[in-house]
Amino acid sequence: MAKNHPSKNSGFPGEPALLKDTKAYKGTLDELGWARGSADDFDQQRDYLQQHNGIKGLERLQPSDIEDAVRIFYRDGFVVIENALTSDQLAELKEASERVIRDILAKDRNRQGNRGSHRYSFGSASLTGQLLHEPAWAMLADLLTITPIITAIFGSRDYILRGAGGDFCLPGASSYQPLHSDMNDRIEYAGQTFGSFHDPRGQLNYRDLPCPYVCCNFLTCDFTAINGPTRQIPGTQHSQQRIPKLAEEPEWMKLCTVCPAPAGSVLIRDTRAWHGGTPNLSDHVRAMPNAEFHAPWYREPMRTSMPRDLYDTLSEHGQYIARYIVAQPDQELVTGIREDLGTTPPGLREKPSLS
Repeated sequence: MAKNHPSKNSGFPGEPALLKDTKAYKGTLDELGWARGSADDFDQQRDYLQQHNGIKGLERLQPSDIEDAVRIFYRDGFVVIENALTSDQLAELKEASERVIRDILAKDRNRQGNRGSHRYSFGSASLTGQLLHEPAWAMLADLLTITPIITAIFGSRDYILRGAGGDFCLPGASSYQPLHSDMNDRIEYAGQTFGSFHDPRGQLNYRDLPCPYVCCNFLTCDFTAINGPTRQIPGTQHSQQRIPKLAEEPEWMKLCTVCPAPAGSVLIRDTRAWHGGTPNLSDHVRAMPNAEFHAPWYREPMRTSMPRDLYDTLSEHGQYIARYIVAQPDQELVTGIREDLGTTPPGLREKPSLS
């Protein structure tokens, strides 16, 4: 059983202290954006995005299109699958997302975010680093629509569940998040180990490998040209080039977004592929919970993040792939939202801009 428990705000150099928001549980969720600035200030950019944003000819598949899904995934580093969630599953995930979003925003009146202004990582805000203590997130571990595709991508059912989190951006997330990759070779930082692959000969790096790490981002609302759709740069999962900084990024990359795509879809991506957040200039919150999987042959340090009682409700396959992150029968997980929300990583602290 998970236990809710607050943590102390340790603060972080370079970021102002977060302020509580007593209004986070009032009104509609969409009204909680635009803490700074006004939607009217971005009319010109909104019109531009409406006309030009989105990957031209974006291929959107169905869960039964397994061979095509694997082909496109290995070609582009990502693929979009419609109807990944049933209407009931989508409703459950939307309800849970809204509840967790309000808990996060209650700690951040100025909408500083933990991935840039008005932009948040669910996992980073959580005390366990994941949301697998939430049934709606645990549900994503083994979906009838998606498990066959993940199995085909890895060529095996022996892959493992790493965690589940995702992100959301509020109306008023007016800046672009820098392009980045979600994994790296093994590094030591602040006393922690990140990543796993290391070639002591120095001849190979993680980008030379077959796909080691898949992230499935589930759309709880339609991806449109103006509500912060993820931008994905096709074919970059094996690129050895330096990822361009935001000021260097060509305009076509900023417009290379995964839209339009309907709610209930899933964006399955190789986490090495270059990607980043985009402006949400709409009137609606864009939430995108995820589930993350490692290849059978790949391992990283993983924290215990799933309560035993929730694990016991999973399918046989779900339990098998979650075996490395489940709590012991007598272990009580401390869950809840971090007081500092995890802070924004230095590489993603970009000042808001109009372009």
